[in-house]
Amino acid sequence: MNLYFRLFWLLLTRRLRPALPLMGESRVQMRVWPNDLDFNFHMNNGRYLTLLDLGRLDLMLRTKLWGLVRRKRWMPVVASVNARFRRALNPFQSFTMVTRTLGWDEKFIYLEQRFLDGQDRLMFHAIVKAALVGPGGTVPTDEIMAAMDEPMVSPVLPDAVQAWAAAERALADSVAAG
Repeated sequence: MNLYFRLFWLLLTRRLRPALPLMGESRVQMRVWPNDLDFNFHMNNGRYLTLLDLGRLDLMLRTKLWGLVRRKRWMPVVASVNARFRRALNPFQSFTMVTRTLGWDEKFIYLEQRFLDGQDRLMFHAIVKAALVGPGGTVPTDEIMAAMDEPMVSPVLPDAVQAWAAAERALADSVAAG
């Protein structure tokens, strides 16, 4: 239930947070609540992935993307996540979720999402491959950028992200073949 409270809070307070450019960085303050915990009494691994949705939503709300998604009736979807759990987040510990766009290819947008503790230590790190889907299927990223009036070229994706994307394509090809 507290995920709905977090969602409503994010929506209610969105006008208090400044607008961001597409390549801007969203920072959302959070706290670990008792229903976020697993049997080891630290944040449940699945909860991290659920909270990532809120970070991506905040980034969309604060850029031109949210209005575009609503007007065009596109749906944001996650295609894949590469996650690393670095340090445990403990009960009632506060943390900052940082979300930023790394770049895109012809079909997917790649985002980096991090959880930082009060001393800015990395607690969790994820690379997310996401897309927008419309009635005709996946919306090409050049169409998204043109609709946002930001016909910018993607920054070069980091080598590790390019390698991961290539591995994802190879895996998809092997599953389709087999």
